[in-house]
Amino acid sequence: MQGLPLLKPPYGRITAIDLSKGDLKWQIAHGETPDNVRNHPALKGLKIPRTGRAGNLGPLATKTLVICGEAGFYTNEYGVRGAMLRAYDKTTGEEKGAVYMPAPQSGSPMTYMLKGRQYIVVAIGGGNYSAELVAYRLPGVA
Repeated sequence: MQGLPLLKPPYGRITAIDLSKGDLKWQIAHGETPDNVRNHPALKGLKIPRTGRAGNLGPLATKTLVICGEAGFYTNEYGVRGAMLRAYDKTTGEEKGAVYMPAPQSGSPMTYMLKGRQYIVVAIGGGNYSAELVAYRLPGVA
C-alpha cells in the first residue's frame, strides 16, 4: 500500500491490566510515529498522532512509574535521529516525562540508588550506533 502499513495504528502500545479483576486499566501508544509513515507523501498535510512502534521491549516498573524506551529510530523536529525513553504514571498511563536517547532501547532498563540519588540505566544501540549503556539520574534532592 505505497509503503504504508496495512494495519491501522497503534503499531506498539503498553497495556496495564488490573490483575485482581482482570480488567484493562489503561493503554497507550508507545513509541514515536516511524519516519516512513510521518513523512509519507500520501499523508502530507495530515496531523498524525503518536502511532507507537512495534518492537520487543522490556519495561521497568517502579513504585509509581512504568519506564520504557523506544524500539526504533525516528527523526525529531530538529532533524536529529534517536529514540525516547518515556516514563508513564503506573496508575493512569499519563506520560510523566521523556528523555532523548541517541539510539533505541536494546535491553531492559534497570534502576539503582547511589548516595541517595536514583538512576536508570538502559542498553541502547542499533543501525550504525554501537551498543552502550546509558545512565540517567532522576531529579530529586541530593
